[in-house]
Amino acid sequence: MKTAVEELSPTRVKLTVEVPFEELGESMQAAYKKVAQQVRVPGFRPGKVPARIIEQRFGRAVVLEETLNDAVPKLYGQAVDESDIFPVSQPEIEVTKIEDGEQVEFTAEVDVRPKFEVPEYSDIEVTVPSAEVTDADIDEQLDGLRQRFATLTGVERPAAAGDYVVMDLAAAVDGQNIEEQQASEVSYEVGAGSVLQGLDDALLGMSAGDQKVFTSTLVGGENAGEEAEITVSVKSVKEKVLPELDDEFAQLASEFDTLDELRESLSGQIRHNKLIDQVAQSRQKALDALLDRVEIPLPDSALNTEIDARKHNLQHQISDSGLSKEAFYRLYQTTEDERFKEFEEASAKALRTGFVLDKIARAEELGVSEAELTNFVVRRASEMGVAPNALAKHLADNDQLTLAMVEIVRDKARAVVGDAVTVKDEEGNPVDLKAIYREIGGPAEDEAEATEAAEAGETPGDEDSTETKPAAE
Repeated sequence: MKTAVEELSPTRVKLTVEVPFEELGESMQAAYKKVAQQVRVPGFRPGKVPARIIEQRFGRAVVLEETLNDAVPKLYGQAVDESDIFPVSQPEIEVTKIEDGEQVEFTAEVDVRPKFEVPEYSDIEVTVPSAEVTDADIDEQLDGLRQRFATLTGVERPAAAGDYVVMDLAAAVDGQNIEEQQASEVSYEVGAGSVLQGLDDALLGMSAGDQKVFTSTLVGGENAGEEAEITVSVKSVKEKVLPELDDEFAQLASEFDTLDELRESLSGQIRHNKLIDQVAQSRQKALDALLDRVEIPLPDSALNTEIDARKHNLQHQISDSGLSKEAFYRLYQTTEDERFKEFEEASAKALRTGFVLDKIARAEELGVSEAELTNFVVRRASEMGVAPNALAKHLADNDQLTLAMVEIVRDKARAVVGDAVTVKDEEGNPVDLKAIYREIGGPAEDEAEATEAAEAGETPGDEDSTETKPAAE
């Protein structure tokens, strides 16, 4: 087999493959067997029709077609392996020549990973937040605990922001009550930001026994998007009462006997989280700075696949929310156009990031051990709330173990970049990542926590990159 590669653009190539006919022998035998199973010839059992009878009755062209259907995908894969390219899309294959008994020629146009060089990055300097724990940090955590252990107490006064009301809701369109929009004994925090516009304004100042009617646009159900008259009836008003911050609270909210012991424990947890954040931010900022130094042309097909996957995930989110599209975007204070623009930018960055990390992984000869893969599966299973064995089987059955290894290797490459740059905190103090690894339990444990920290704070519809190409070529 002979293969020629023509570069059509920095991200697309055309392979021309010439194959001597003798290399099609195995596929041709398979073709005869397949055709023999499909045809019926008097005097022969299915699958036992001789090759010469098949050619006499149905023509050799039928056999050649089946032969090429079997052989060309395999030959394309072999041609890719022998060429210095990395496809990122399905090929457009065309058989251009069939000389029976002599040779076959076909072409394959395909988008490929662009060629580029990773620039020097050891001179990069990044700034991350300080890991110093302040009293305000601890107080914030304590306030969160108090909120969790707060109680609701009924009050005889109008509702204010932060109060909880128990209410009945009803909706009518053109004077007709909408059954699916009726709700009773609903508990709601005033000012929480309901997707039902106007509800918070209506509740402010209402007391138990009050009823009010306001106009709003329905956000779910068959009448979503229609204007309706909403009737809200307040049954009771309750205020949130926070527990006193003392030793008794420490015993209620933790395993500690005193508030001082609880504060000390929270201080340690906060420092741990801040150190993890320093690692995550140093890696991401270092990678961002590196991406700014390199120009990478992106294959249109790969970029469109990324964007379409994000749009598909967003549609699932909207559907699962039970809200109308308008209400969903209003809830997250955005628009469809804004989200789609974010998808285009995020998809381009995701592709460029993957290309760079894969290049670094190859240069550093990074691999994945069995223990690392096991830890990855166990961690993901815990996040998903499933058994590790079940997740491992799912990954194996769906050919996704390679994708898991790609993710692990890319995380390692991200760590290589982060460890190579100069890191300082906001006060200008050097940040020693190796010292952080030692303090929080070593690079392996930090790898997982830093990755989770970097992924935190994603907005709805802004999931991870969906690129599925392996890191190793």
